[in-house]
Amino acid sequence: MAASSAAPSGLPLPAALLLLAPALFFRPVAGHPGQGASTWLRFSRLPFPEDALFLHHAFPEGFLWGAGSAAYQVEGAWREEGKGSSVWDAFAHRRAPSSPPAPSGDVAGDSYHHLERDLAALGLLGVSHYRFSLAWARLLPNGTLPANPAALAYYGALLSGLEERGIEPVVTLYHWDLPQHLQEAHGGWENPLLVDLFRDYAEVCFRHFGHRVRYWLTMDSPYLVAWHGYGTGKLAPGLRGGREAAYRVAHHLLKAHAKVWHLYHNHFRPVQGGRVSIALSSHWIEPQHMTENNIKECQKSLEFVLGWFAKPIFIDGDYPQSMKSYLSSALPEFTEAEKKFIRGTADFFALSFGATLSFHLVDPDMIFQQQETLSLRQLLYWISHEYNRPPIFIVENSWFVSGITKTDGSIYMNYMKYFVSDTLKAIRYDGVPVIGYTVWSLMDGFEWLRGYNIRRGLFYVDFESQDKKLILKSSGMFYQKLIADNGFPLKPEDQPAEGTFPCNFAWGITENFLQVDTTRSQFLDPNVYLWDVHQTKKLIKIIGGVALPRKPHCVDFAAIRLQISLLKDMHITHFHFSLKWPSILPLGNMTSVNHTLLFYYECFVSELLRANVTPVVALWQPSVENQGLPLPLGGWEEQRTVEAFAEYAGFCFKKLGQHVKFWITMNEPNMMNLTYKAAHNLLKAHAKVWHLYDKKFRRTQKGKISIAFHANWVEPACPFSENDGNAAKRVLEFDIGWLAEPIFKSGDYPDLMRQWLQHKNSLGFYAPYLPYFTEEEKHLIRGSFDFLALSHYTTFLVTSEKETPKHYNDLLEIQMLVDITWVKSPNRNPVVPWGLRKLLNWVKFKYGDVPIYIIASGIDDQKDVDEDKLRMYYIENYINEALKAYILDNVNLHGYFVYSFSDRGDSRSYGLYRYLVNQYEAKPSMMHYRQIIDNNSFPGPGAPPLRCPREFILCPECNTLQPRKSLLAFIAFILFAFIVTTFMITYYSKSSPEHCIPIACCAPSSLPGGTWK
Repeated sequence: MAASSAAPSGLPLPAALLLLAPALFFRPVAGHPGQGASTWLRFSRLPFPEDALFLHHAFPEGFLWGAGSAAYQVEGAWREEGKGSSVWDAFAHRRAPSSPPAPSGDVAGDSYHHLERDLAALGLLGVSHYRFSLAWARLLPNGTLPANPAALAYYGALLSGLEERGIEPVVTLYHWDLPQHLQEAHGGWENPLLVDLFRDYAEVCFRHFGHRVRYWLTMDSPYLVAWHGYGTGKLAPGLRGGREAAYRVAHHLLKAHAKVWHLYHNHFRPVQGGRVSIALSSHWIEPQHMTENNIKECQKSLEFVLGWFAKPIFIDGDYPQSMKSYLSSALPEFTEAEKKFIRGTADFFALSFGATLSFHLVDPDMIFQQQETLSLRQLLYWISHEYNRPPIFIVENSWFVSGITKTDGSIYMNYMKYFVSDTLKAIRYDGVPVIGYTVWSLMDGFEWLRGYNIRRGLFYVDFESQDKKLILKSSGMFYQKLIADNGFPLKPEDQPAEGTFPCNFAWGITENFLQVDTTRSQFLDPNVYLWDVHQTKKLIKIIGGVALPRKPHCVDFAAIRLQISLLKDMHITHFHFSLKWPSILPLGNMTSVNHTLLFYYECFVSELLRANVTPVVALWQPSVENQGLPLPLGGWEEQRTVEAFAEYAGFCFKKLGQHVKFWITMNEPNMMNLTYKAAHNLLKAHAKVWHLYDKKFRRTQKGKISIAFHANWVEPACPFSENDGNAAKRVLEFDIGWLAEPIFKSGDYPDLMRQWLQHKNSLGFYAPYLPYFTEEEKHLIRGSFDFLALSHYTTFLVTSEKETPKHYNDLLEIQMLVDITWVKSPNRNPVVPWGLRKLLNWVKFKYGDVPIYIIASGIDDQKDVDEDKLRMYYIENYINEALKAYILDNVNLHGYFVYSFSDRGDSRSYGLYRYLVNQYEAKPSMMHYRQIIDNNSFPGPGAPPLRCPREFILCPECNTLQPRKSLLAFIAFILFAFIVTTFMITYYSKSSPEHCIPIACCAPSSLPGGTWK
């Protein structure tokens, strides 16, 4: 049944369910397994990043949204009102008397005593179905009749409450809690007698509850029951019978399931009209390398875990061939009659995927040296193609958070979003017929082997409290909205914008440091030579003959010509790079000056102007060696570095200021490595340099100067959490406001920053001392800017919960996260375009209508030139978000610079040019960026072409590499004279020896061999 053929809206829920395809009511046609093996190659070839992008779309109409629970995990009341003991009761209590009580489900969420509480929680979520399990030992305390009246009343009340609220029950007959009496009396599922006893128990349930239940699941995760309940002993009943016992138990479980399906099909379906399946759990596995053999091993892994039960039921009544070949006699055999009896005993495919099994209870020997992942989408595709496209009902899915996490479980919500998104893509992109989704679980409960060390509920439960009140978590709010929206609708702010920037918008490219090559290409030899025309035809050096020394010229640097030509090809208006302070002034002062390098910089910026590209020059940028400072300077903690920086800046203004009109004092100070004292001095140094330029150079040079910050956006991990919202504010103030607030607003550090550090100190946490500025220093620093420059690359999530202790920042009480649905680069950098717009609006809100330049923004991508699609997507969408900020939010944005120019010297592959063996090759992203520049962003179809007159930068002082008319005329004359001279020399040299050419005298006898001078 196709997912899009779900019931139309407007019908009552039971009627809508009954309109599902007839395939739900009848046994599927037998087929041939193996089509799932194509999954890995297919998904390895999907277009990137298009397929990986988050899908904003709705689920099919009538899609089922639900939550689930299991009796032993939430009910409690383990020996009340006639309930018998289960194997999990016995297993959890199996501790030495002197030990503290082991975690158990004795009370858990106490749902048995809080029925109305649970029903209200379901109503609050707005779910369409609720999956729960019946406790076999509560209904039949000894595993057989008579039934317990109290249990019948409890489950009857639960079903009535669901019916009143329009919530469809999905009922599991057996979720691991076998009556202990059956285990002790018969050996549990190792005994074939359990097949008939299970059938009798199911009949009781069908007779008492079947008129209210449309979906039945015979049992949950038979793999875990067989392998870990009877094989390894990790789960109840805790027997270690080895693989033979596990395969024997699985054999009986399959027979028991089939018997119950036939019971319902033959005796209850005609009247009750429901459907029956079995909840099968699975992991997902990917090959270590995309080879044929590794893919076969992945296929085998799924067959050993999921196919062990799915193939007999959905295909041919028998085990996978890989298991039969690998296990030989250890695997029981079905008779032909049993195969026929088992085949087709499911009306839909009920799938359990997530924390219960994955990365936790899949036997390592069943991984076959491949790697587990959490790709629900690929698993859904594999199931659809391996088992003849059955309707798939996801009956359990989620991840978990730490047991100490309360209501703000951002990791849990993050994974839920990822799994639901995968499900939506499976439906919309891959055509997989998924009919419903069940999040696990409704509330926090007893988590089997993990006890109460993890939480998986949408509602928080304080297990120490008496009333066991349910508190809706942020993940529950997220799921609530997801249900209401029936997916992820595209919001207006997610739509791409159309429009253009103004004609004077700065389109730039950034390179951290120039790749300087001071090798001079010509006019380097001062010697005088004679030309031996008649004999050796070579030049002969005259001993002692030396030409007058020649001043260096910009034309000597061939490397500049190449870089300038590449920059011109990009159609940019600005080029940003940083000077190397230690290279210009190795000792940090004027006692030692690298004049060659300084001349190279002067030539480069002058040629940029000649090419009509504005140079944007940073005086200092941190680097690995000594923070990018001259070695004699200890660091920014020392006051003398402040004075040295001011002296260095003044020197650069004098030497380069005639060409540079756009200065950055400090480019992206590394806040992670700065002490508070160092940052204090850095701010004073910036302000000194700004005032120096303002007073001594601005009037004559007419430039502008400011500072550039590294500014990634941070978003609250839980949008519904006040704590996460406050955590995000702290990060922004400590990362950006730390330096921006003194310069662009108050002259002092952010109030939030100082108050937080005082708060931490009051709690006994040693927080570093934050210095104070004098009033004079505040006055010096405040307003020391002409614009605000930001380097922005990505966005992160931040939570206040201590979910992963090793990644927790105790000073700020935050943890940084990444949304797993975000597209990521090869270096795992998230691509989050909308974060740029939020950052720009935050800057406007904090610091007013200041002119803003995005001075660097880029992403790494594959090194192969053909694999450049992610960077193209990044550039286009980040610029589009910048355009939204400019057009829709009135942000005073003046420019956007892409990082970086080339891959040379940077192994991370951020460049728009690939560099290999002294050759540059333009990547597709370079051409894409050039097209955006030519269009001045995104004018939209039908928009009149934007005609921006190009303003040429006047630079009469510039030394030039470009030919002028007078220079061309002179070169032409010299070339003509050379040709005439060469012709006459050749002509007369072949004539009579007694004739000398008119432009040279005959060689005197003192010169050997008739050599001509």
